[in-house]
Amino acid sequence: MFNNIPPITRNIIIINVIVFIGTYFLGNQVIGYLAGFYPFSPFFHSWQIITHMFMHGSIMHILFNMLTLYSFGPILEQTLGDKKYLILYFLSGLGAFFLFNLWNFVEAQQLTTELQQLGFNVNAYLSGASVGFSGDAASVLKQKELLESLKGIVATPMVGASGAIFGVVAAFATLYPDSKIMMMFIPIPIKVKYLMPIVIVVSIYLGVSGNGGGIAHLAHVGGALVGWILARIWKKHLYRFN
Repeated sequence: MFNNIPPITRNIIIINVIVFIGTYFLGNQVIGYLAGFYPFSPFFHSWQIITHMFMHGSIMHILFNMLTLYSFGPILEQTLGDKKYLILYFLSGLGAFFLFNLWNFVEAQQLTTELQQLGFNVNAYLSGASVGFSGDAASVLKQKELLESLKGIVATPMVGASGAIFGVVAAFATLYPDSKIMMMFIPIPIKVKYLMPIVIVVSIYLGVSGNGGGIAHLAHVGGALVGWILARIWKKHLYRFN
């Protein structure tokens, strides 16, 4: 069965599995180099905008992503061709990284402003200097809370192929809007053109509200947006150039 998967999708799955196994044995050393950190974090490296797409935090994480790619990827690979499919996959992953970190930037700027207003030297802290808190007990408590939130942005890595895969699913929904798919806990098939907007709206809400439970929901939105745009562009000329 695995040999029947088109080559691009098959190779992406293989690379993800290899990286996951390598991460399991090498641990934090791999995560620190390959996971996608906030671009203004001291832990950020330029290659992470690509390598984070092949990192996963758990067996359920990679299993869900690879099963989704296996379900939708082969159809798009055959429809679009190798070149367009690769462009779709990686640009969707980049779009996911960009939108997620754009929101991180907005939040980081707000936190930095609040900390500076309370007298905390954020720039010195981020450069590695030892910086103390100042003010009364309430001010110090507030500074600690804000600093913990800022640390969460700077030091928490983004991992997973979800952004790229959301781009694949969004492209599928754009090219085959009347296709019906089954969802867990929903006993009837649903047309993908109805399901995808619901998923995106929920992802936006969870990402903006901060109720995402450690999941980069805005990355999903960024990937889906790129996938939708590319599919809309290619749909007009699909049979002309393919």
